[in-house]
Amino acid sequence: MILQTLAAGSFTRLDWAVLVSYFVLLAATGWLFSRREPSGAREYFLAGRQMPMWAVAISVLATATSAATFIGGPQEAYAGNLTYLSTNIGMFIAVAVVAIFFIPAFYRANVTTVYDLLEIRFGVAAKQTASWAFLVGRVFASGSRLYIAAIPLSLILFRETQPWQLLVAIAALSTVAILYTLVGGIRSIIWTDVIQTCVFVGAAVAALIMLRNRIPLDLTEIVSVLRATPVGDGSKLRIVETAFDLSNPYSIWAVVTGFSLLGIASYGTDHDLAQRMLTCKNAAKGSQSVVVAILINLPVLAVFMTIGLLLSIFYQRPDLMGDNGPGSAPSDSRKVFLSYILDHTPSGMPGLMMAGLFAAGLGSTLSAINAMSAAFVNDCYKHIAPYKTDRHYLSAGRWAVAGWGVILGAFACVCVYWQEGSGQTLIQFALSVMTFAYAGLLGVFFTVIFTNRGNGVSAIAAILVGFAVVTLLQPPIMKWWGALLPSSLGLADLKLAFPWHLLIASTITTAICVSGSPKPPSRPRQDPLHT
Repeated sequence: MILQTLAAGSFTRLDWAVLVSYFVLLAATGWLFSRREPSGAREYFLAGRQMPMWAVAISVLATATSAATFIGGPQEAYAGNLTYLSTNIGMFIAVAVVAIFFIPAFYRANVTTVYDLLEIRFGVAAKQTASWAFLVGRVFASGSRLYIAAIPLSLILFRETQPWQLLVAIAALSTVAILYTLVGGIRSIIWTDVIQTCVFVGAAVAALIMLRNRIPLDLTEIVSVLRATPVGDGSKLRIVETAFDLSNPYSIWAVVTGFSLLGIASYGTDHDLAQRMLTCKNAAKGSQSVVVAILINLPVLAVFMTIGLLLSIFYQRPDLMGDNGPGSAPSDSRKVFLSYILDHTPSGMPGLMMAGLFAAGLGSTLSAINAMSAAFVNDCYKHIAPYKTDRHYLSAGRWAVAGWGVILGAFACVCVYWQEGSGQTLIQFALSVMTFAYAGLLGVFFTVIFTNRGNGVSAIAAILVGFAVVTLLQPPIMKWWGALLPSSLGLADLKLAFPWHLLIASTITTAICVSGSPKPPSRPRQDPLHT
């Protein structure tokens, strides 16, 4: 049945040859980088702190740029405008904070995972709670991205995205990610990220050029059409939304508050991204890597958003397209870029585009599995099985890779049903699920880095309350408890975008964590932050 579907689809032999070549390249790089067997767990998870800054910066970009950006970026501009670009304002603020305060603190403490820093101040229990919060949050975040990456694979295999078809695609991608991550550790993943970034950026630029050539208008005319296309009280070209609307996740007010906090959490408290910066030779190089990564991210994101704008003309303006028009537009905006790739590009290009998409999707998944394995072994397993050899912990890390890979795949299957019922775009969904863990982690790390307050009990309480507050702010749950309060408050009908969830929850968790009276750490180790 699958073979019949493929034969009837738009994927040609040349497309399959291009896509297979990509996976052969992936396998070859994995073999090449795995020839140097990691000497132990620290080498496996930190690459001996010998990675060059530029490679780490590209790896950070590859980790942050998932299939959600590849598919969701065009969807945002196609269905709306360019306000998602303005979120980079918040990210620039976040990167400055992380580069100046967080990364130097991690290097001074000589941590293996960023949660080692919490053990110095608050003890083992606080570190393990934070690590488990990261693990649960990363399952949410990376599982949602794995689900998004499965959408194009399902379209290739079946030309449809029915739930059972998506489940098959998720299983295939999970298997590839687990096998690759088992090979060479963080070193091979970083170098593979460099290659995969070239693949998915090259594919996006090629798609942009082909789409631009398909539209029979000059650049001035395209800009005029987009400026004249209304979206809300603006146009398709609006970048900054100044109206104060709590339901809009991309208003400038949400960007400078919620997205700044989201960036600090992503780059400073989430070991998935922070792990890369810890592989540099020193703190200065680690800080430089995250700054360079965010500078590169802006033009890359602009490419995907521009694709979405051009697709809106391609599909929604048959009066302008004439004979170059597609005939009909996809009913689901999630599939608009994928439909263009599969149905309106010459033979060979769909294979290249899908290789780029899988490069983006697998890059973020590989890094997530490795970071989760590192956090689990260093922060949890070592306390269960202490005083083992480094080779033992390396073996445990590889078993953890397999286990967390399976868990990510399982949660991705849950997202098949969750995202469609959420009413959010793919990017909004992928970002919003991250706030559950980030709220508590932000409160604890702010306390550690910027104050002398807090203790193990207040840190654990902050992390748990963070999950609870974000849960209570989810629309269906907020509507329920809001109805129990006086109607004059209007909480039952209040719609809060996810950046406000993070702002509210992290403010509460920071207050909870700093409320604790300082206590000596559970192990005698100098606090490098406040000496």
